[in-house]
Amino acid sequence: QVQLVESGGGLVQAGGSLRLSCRASGRLFSFNAMGWYRQAAGKQRELVAEMTRVGITTYADSVKGRFAVSRDNAKNTVYLQMNNLKPEDTAVYFCNMASTYWGQGTQVTVSS
Repeated sequence: QVQLVESGGGLVQAGGSLRLSCRASGRLFSFNAMGWYRQAAGKQRELVAEMTRVGITTYADSVKGRFAVSRDNAKNTVYLQMNNLKPEDTAVYFCNMASTYWGQGTQVTVSS
C-alpha cells in the first residue's frame, strides 16, 4: 500500500520561492513515475510537472524555467522547487505516483 504526504506549502509574496515535499511510503516509490498537480479554486486539476521512473522531467509551459522536480530515494521523497512565484500559481498542490496514488495536498498562496 502506497501513502503520499505533501508538505511545504504556505503564503508567499510574488517573486518568492517555496519547496514542496512529498514523502512516500511503500515499496513502489523507487520504481514508479511521479507527478505534481495543482488545483486552483473553481478550476480543474492540472499537471505541472512529471518525473519518470528513470528521472526524466517534464514541465507545463506555465512553469518552465521556474519550477524544478527532484527526488531523494534514500528519504523516499520527491520535491517541487518553485521560484519566482506568481499569483496565478495559487492552488492546492498534489503529488501523484504512477498516475494512481495521491497525497492529501498542500496549499500554496501567492500574494501580489
